[in-house]
Amino acid sequence: MGWLAMFKNNIRWSLAIVMFFGGIINYMDRASLSVMAPFIEKDLELSATQMGIVFSSFFLGYALFCFIGGICADKFGPRKTMASAMGLWSVFCGLTSLVTGFFSMVAVRVLFGMGEGPMGTTNNKTIKSWFPRKEAAFATGFINSGQPLGGALCGPIVGMFALALGWRTAFVIIMMMGLVWIIFWLRTARDMPEQHPKMTPQELAHIRQDTQAVAEELKSSGPKLSYYLKQRTVWAIAAGYFAYSYVLSFFLTWFPTYLVQSHGLNIKTMGFVNAIPWLFGAIGLITGGLICDWLYRRSGKALTSSKTVVVTGMVISACSIIYASTISTLYPAVILMTLTVYALYNAGTCIWSTVLDTIPAKSIGSVGGFIHFIANLAGIIGPTLTGIILDKSHSFPLTFIIAGIVAIIGAMAILMTKPISSEITDS
Repeated sequence: MGWLAMFKNNIRWSLAIVMFFGGIINYMDRASLSVMAPFIEKDLELSATQMGIVFSSFFLGYALFCFIGGICADKFGPRKTMASAMGLWSVFCGLTSLVTGFFSMVAVRVLFGMGEGPMGTTNNKTIKSWFPRKEAAFATGFINSGQPLGGALCGPIVGMFALALGWRTAFVIIMMMGLVWIIFWLRTARDMPEQHPKMTPQELAHIRQDTQAVAEELKSSGPKLSYYLKQRTVWAIAAGYFAYSYVLSFFLTWFPTYLVQSHGLNIKTMGFVNAIPWLFGAIGLITGGLICDWLYRRSGKALTSSKTVVVTGMVISACSIIYASTISTLYPAVILMTLTVYALYNAGTCIWSTVLDTIPAKSIGSVGGFIHFIANLAGIIGPTLTGIILDKSHSFPLTFIIAGIVAIIGAMAILMTKPISSEITDS
């Protein structure tokens, strides 16, 4: 059965499509602030440092609730956790339209980040339960490809809303998208395939061909979170994911401002140019998953396959963004930035695969949430650091070089990952 046929007449891929659109909304919500930053900076009279703190404030709430959201996914199930998260972040996205200054903007962005926090680990837990290992990397890439696609759509769509209706109204429109999505999620999602009323015996057998152990794990007790926090592999994955998030947070927050300030683009043109790296990022997530699954089928070594894709992608991303620091003209800079995002998202698919390949299903919500928490500390540090550097130097090259160095360190950390204990094998 070809991979295109996987989307036909089955529940797991219907669920994947709903999660894909959830990712689009997630990144439209998240990236909307960066697209509208030139309007907001002027309207609220914010400095670059203050804008950096506003960008970082999202990640303060987000990082903490990646961890708490993972625990909730383990305790209450992905269906309830995701619906609650989408509802909360959509409401707080809408409330952004009511801010009056720096402090109210920071407060709303923290609360908005808290709402978005559970998404990554909840998706991860759902994939672990619903997809056999030979489809897991592609499923991860396909589902997560909605996120950069949301970033791509955000530029032209949100830019158009902001120009036509004002930046405050644009946040309200994005809120409504999230609230409508919840209806589709609740109709489609269940915590386990066995619970879905339309699940066929044939599809369940396909899902469980190599995941019956997952189903049994979820019913049994496993090691406590403290056990996993003592494992070097957990910290190595967290460090690698921190590096990935550092580079990603730069593009989510400062890239539109870079296009405006360094290359003189207006808001309309910036929206379309900003979309280019994100479109290739969506492709990168899908191709990363396909490459990882292909390597796994050839070698039978899941963790090794994931590590190969992650390290290669992060090294290419690092080289591209460091080289971009030497470029002063628009088109070569955008090409290098596009390569950076494509390679980064190639790696991004398989960073989550390293979690799937090393953490048992029973604990993947809480342990994955902890890893996501550490990773998203980069979103707190990176945007603020970038803002401070811009206020001091009034240029971007140093910020590019720092991002590239962080990516190289992250690739080295991923190389250190190994199976956790004798109970988890590289297969």
